[in-house]
Amino acid sequence: MAQAFTDADFKQEVLDANVPVLVDFWASWCGPCKLLGPIVEELAEEYKGKPIKIGKMEVDENEATPAQYQIMSVPTLIFFKNGQPVQQMIGMQTKTDLKAALEALMA
Repeated sequence: MAQAFTDADFKQEVLDANVPVLVDFWASWCGPCKLLGPIVEELAEEYKGKPIKIGKMEVDENEATPAQYQIMSVPTLIFFKNGQPVQQMIGMQTKTDLKAALEALMA
């Protein structure tokens, strides 16, 4: 299961992580988020035990972090490495594209 990130734990769980991190910024009212959510969950299961962390942040419950990263539309996926955003994808993505991005991030 994908980890739920919050404003309170974002620095510790994402920015200070010793592995790359994928964060799915989503909202409960967002149609494409509802389609992407199960894909992110599948990837979290498939990559369990690998040197990467996959999680989600609900933008309506956590406003500071999405504002900091200028999240204007959801879903937005940001890939972090060494505490820095290195790639961003906006909108619905295929599982194939996400896996390719995750593999590149771990390389």
